[in-house]
Parts: sequence; C-alpha cells; structure tokens
Amino acid sequence: MRSTEAVTPAPAYDEFGLFHENAQEFGIAFDAPPLVRRVAVEISDGYALSALKWGSEPPEVVLLHGGAQNAHTWDTVALALGRPLVAIDLPGHGHSGHRDDHVYWPADNAVAIEQAVRALAPDAALVVGMSLGGLTALALADRAPELVRQLVLVDVTPGVNREKSTAIAQFIDGPEYFASFDEILERTVLFNPTRSESSLRRGILHNAIEASDGRWRWRYDLPRRGSGEGDNGEIMPGLTDLWDAVSRLRMPVTLVRGSLSPVVDDEDVAELLRRCPTAVIEVVEDAGHSVQGDKPLELARILADRL
Repeated sequence: MRSTEAVTPAPAYDEFGLFHENAQEFGIAFDAPPLVRRVAVEISDGYALSALKWGSEPPEVVLLHGGAQNAHTWDTVALALGRPLVAIDLPGHGHSGHRDDHVYWPADNAVAIEQAVRALAPDAALVVGMSLGGLTALALADRAPELVRQLVLVDVTPGVNREKSTAIAQFIDGPEYFASFDEILERTVLFNPTRSESSLRRGILHNAIEASDGRWRWRYDLPRRGSGEGDNGEIMPGLTDLWDAVSRLRMPVTLVRGSLSPVVDDEDVAELLRRCPTAVIEVVEDAGHSVQGDKPLELARILADRL
C-alpha cells in the first residue's frame, strides 16, 4: 500500500494540456497541439451528450468508449490517426449528462448516440466502439444503419459474460470514494497491468473528480452493483438481441481482439463469423481489453486501413 503519511499531491488538470504526454509516450510527432474542442448535443430525454471534436473538417470517424471510461481514452489513437473525428462520452460518462433511471445498456445508449451522430458526424465513414461502446455501436448499426457505413468492434461481442468480464466488474464495483489521488491511482494500476502508470495517471485526471473534502470519485454514473446477471444469466439486457443484430448487418464489420484479453474468446469469433461471414478479425498482440490504451498505434493503423 502507498503511505498515507506522505500523500502525493494530485497533478494540476488541464483537459487539453496533456496531449504532448500521449505523443511522447508513443513516439508520435508533436509539432503543435491538435485542434480539439468540446461540443454538446441536447438529447430528447432531457440531458446533453458531450463529445470531443478533433479537427475542423467534418468527422470521418466516430469513437465510442467502454463502460467506466470517457472520450479521452481515444486520445493517443486520435493523435496517431490524424483524421477529423468525434469521440463521444456515452450517457452517464465523462462530461455527458446522467439519466434519471441510471440505465446505460447498449440499446438505451444507442437511442441517445444516434441523435449525437446525426448532429455531429452524419457522414462518418467509420463507427468504432470498444466494450460497452462496441455493443452500443452494434445497436446503433441495427437501428440506424445509414449512420454506420463501417463498424469496428474493439474487443467485444454479444458473447460477453460474467466469467469473461470478471476483472472489469471487480474494478467498476470498487469504492465509490477514494481518500486521495494516490489511492485511486493505486487501484487503477492494480487492475491495469498492461498499461504504464503515466497513462493511467492521465486517464484518472480525465475520468475522476476531486470532491471538496479532498476525496476522489469517478465521473461515471454506472448502475453500481446493479450490473450483475439477470434471470437468464446475461450480465446485461439485450445480448441475445444483439447477436440477432449481427445477423442483420450489411456494412463491413471488423472485430479487433486483444490477444491478452479474456473478453472475446474463440467461440465468440466463430459465432460472429457464422452470423456475419464477411467480418474481418484482427488480433492485436500484447493488448488486453483496452486495445486503444495498450496498443494505440496498432489500432490506429487498423482504422487507417479502413479509411
């Protein structure tokens, strides 16, 4: 455990002042800060979705992060890709508003994300979703296929279950508050062995808030401890429906799988290919579940090939 007698002060936070660290860590040329700004879209449910808009041209790519993450999880990928894009904070995550019912399952998310994509990136060539964002992207592709010209799923299929996602659930179901920045960093390092501490420190600054009493809490509003298995054994509602959605897909589909991740297994890949025989499978070596964090350059190359 870290000493409670000499607590390291939390770094000062500048949301758009950390990109040079991403670039330096992964050897990306950084001549000047990228053009990135925060935008918001009012959703019919009475709250707003927030997003990061990269570049001044119409977005070519839509990026949807995983549960308990936020749009900044894609920063290094966006820097490496160098294309105009929009990274959206899912409902209840990042700077997006929270639903009154605290329901953030893929089908529910897709209703809100559809409105954001229509407003921010209606002509995007590529929709990319990781984990919960991937299932949300799949639900979006089923309900509004005209918005999803190509679909990339990052380390997720509807075959995800409690056994495959145990480590994720344990991390999300941790304490609601942390006594210090050191404490929240220590827990994050423990659950992310494939990531550098510097990248996790940046991630916490983007994804957590310091309370007035000095404690820290996550920004996201996930259904804490309510995300267990339902009556049919699914870890979230609608997974069977999402497998059926895979069968209806007509756009190009790519599944990017982290070689070290347990979230997608060979049976999931076989089922995806059975339902969508034209799907392309890409395996990123030495990447865990968060491929965009572990191997962002490799993921950026895969996305660039799709563009």
